Amino acid sequence: MSGSDGKFYLIVCVVQRGMGDKVWKSAKEAGAGGVTINFARGMGVRERLGILGVAISPEKEVLHIVVSEGQLEPVFDAIVKSAKLDSPGMGIAYALPVVKIAGLVEQKRDK
Repeated sequence: MSGSDGKFYLIVCVVQRGMGDKVWKSAKEAGAGGVTINFARGMGVRERLGILGVAISPEKEVLHIVVSEGQLEPVFDAIVKSAKLDSPGMGIAYALPVVKIAGLVEQKRDK
């Protein structure tokens, strides 16, 4: 994986348990090369969204995806769309700049 000027970003996406594979598939189709998925439990949001009548499961999946600067927009947009993050209670995604990275293997994609 090589960024145009060496810049990389970490996309973090928190979704309902069971959605991780679907979200990863969309990210991969958009150009992401790898993912780490962890299980987690959400706290605090349940009370706020309960007023709206939205039932939120505390069981979550957290995806961590490192992408080059050129991959950031298409991969992030694919994640938002596949996880339906524009709907309340579906999850959250954000991107952070990666300051240092080691062990990242460049992947050649067949076209």
